[in-house]
Amino acid sequence: MTLSLQVTERDEKQSTKSVRTSGLIPAVVYGPKQSSMSVTIDKKAFDSLFKQAGESTIIVLQGLKNPVEVLIHDVDFSPIKGGIQHVDFYAVEAGKEITTNVTLEFVGESPVEKIGGMVSKIMHEVEVVCMPNVLPAHLTVDISTLTEIDQKIHVSDLVLPKGVTVSNDPQEVIALTVSAGAEEEEVAPEADAAPAA
Repeated sequence: MTLSLQVTERDEKQSTKSVRTSGLIPAVVYGPKQSSMSVTIDKKAFDSLFKQAGESTIIVLQGLKNPVEVLIHDVDFSPIKGGIQHVDFYAVEAGKEITTNVTLEFVGESPVEKIGGMVSKIMHEVEVVCMPNVLPAHLTVDISTLTEIDQKIHVSDLVLPKGVTVSNDPQEVIALTVSAGAEEEEVAPEADAAPAA
């Protein structure tokens, strides 16, 4: 998925405060083949796009001399007002693979949850390597495949789009099922072993 965002090259004489007062967000674009450039973006347009894109979707910046493909690298939030106050865009290199984190999206319902068990989600993102044009917005983890206690979903179980590989250890556990009473069972034997008064 690729999204577009209109940006304007920032006049260096314009203060950060005046940029924000006019409903814009100051931002910077940089990368291995992109010299650092200050831009401004419309606050409402970015808020809407950020909800869709997150940090693992290619965005095409329009309004510059040439369109630039970027990833959202960092977003600064105001500790007082809570809104976005600055954005870093990382320009990807055309024709080169990128390495970035992609969110795991858990879907389905595990039959174990219906018999008193629990699904423990260990990982919430993985590192992927791929060409920018095939970067997935997220990877789906179907927990309905967990039908028994002590069952696990590993990184190697992920269904990956063509051209996408995961850097994490294939044996890393993404999710596992546990008995809801497992913690109590571990404590009980210690109580039994206590010496009689």
